Amino acid sequence: MEFFSGKKTIGILGGGQLGKMMLSVTRKWDIKTKVMDPNEDAPSRIGCNKFVKGNLMNYENVFDFGKDVDILTIEIENVNTEALDALEKKGIKVYPQSSILKIIQNKCHQKQFYQKNKIPTARFQIFGSKEKLKDAVVRGFISFPFVWKTESMGYDGYGVKIIRSNQDLEEISPGPCMAEELVNIDKEIGVIICRSPKGEIKNYPSVEMEFHPEANQVEYVLSPAGISKKIAKKAEQIALSVSDAFKHVGLLAVELFLTKEGEILVNEVAPRPHNSGHYTIEGSFTSQFEQHIRAILDMPLGDTSNKVAGVMVNLVGKEGYKGPVYYKNIEHILAIEGVNPHIYGKKETRPFRKMGHITVINKDLKLARKIAEQVKETIEVISK
Repeated sequence: MEFFSGKKTIGILGGGQLGKMMLSVTRKWDIKTKVMDPNEDAPSRIGCNKFVKGNLMNYENVFDFGKDVDILTIEIENVNTEALDALEKKGIKVYPQSSILKIIQNKCHQKQFYQKNKIPTARFQIFGSKEKLKDAVVRGFISFPFVWKTESMGYDGYGVKIIRSNQDLEEISPGPCMAEELVNIDKEIGVIICRSPKGEIKNYPSVEMEFHPEANQVEYVLSPAGISKKIAKKAEQIALSVSDAFKHVGLLAVELFLTKEGEILVNEVAPRPHNSGHYTIEGSFTSQFEQHIRAILDMPLGDTSNKVAGVMVNLVGKEGYKGPVYYKNIEHILAIEGVNPHIYGKKETRPFRKMGHITVINKDLKLARKIAEQVKETIEVISK
């Protein structure tokens, strides 16, 4: 394998925290890396062999960056897929493949993909503009409440809104979108699948995700999920069917709804390391980041089982604070057994910006959840 202490290079599009955690694996294995991000102070800058400042949506920037790497991967979906397609035609290995990214980038196309492949998902209608959606509401084709999702560029809770009134409808952004049925959710579940070029597939156990009511971001991730073995098996089988339909290479995080009626529906996917898999760094035999590197190098995939129960809690910027970041009371949480902080390296905080995460590991999941709540109440991500 010429990547280990060799001359071959892995290129990563995106230099945020996911890239930074991926680079902890490449540094461990002495693999050369090259990263591109629009922010010259991106968290990944300190961990790669070469850093390039560039626009991820610009064809020339992405093509020029990728033409001299041996394998190209991503840590964010919003990249120029036309450039990736051109790089593939030049013989560069691009994982996940450009054709898959094109579908996943567009939430409407993603939903149509599930429909076409008979994958269970909430009912939906697609509209070419905000005005066409409003017209459908006026004509009675759609009734409140429903979930509005923008066609593209939605991320971390942005571009998604529950529409309960005409006032809510006025506040959404213009452009193509979809109206999705508001399902009666009991729990939100995540399953991460990994697939190698030779077709080896492994999945991590189902996790349970608890969301912040205002920011619509994952607040806690519990592993294992608090569901029956039967439900967990069904969720994992559905996630594996999604993976089989896409035939991606690398990680695929599948977000699912468990309804109060007992249905399991696919919400959406992310073809990269994911917030729901951060617990794997301390809690699993193989972290999601190592698994992704193993997959794109077409190496044997690692053991996905849990070593211990764990709860991941996101550290986000506190409301009312913006500016140079300060982690108030971090020394207090470091005194708690089983608490593992990960600080992403973003120098500026703002409300609800993801600044880090903490994994709490414990043999007792209920106790880990209590400690995670204590940690959440203790540490404050504020500005100086």
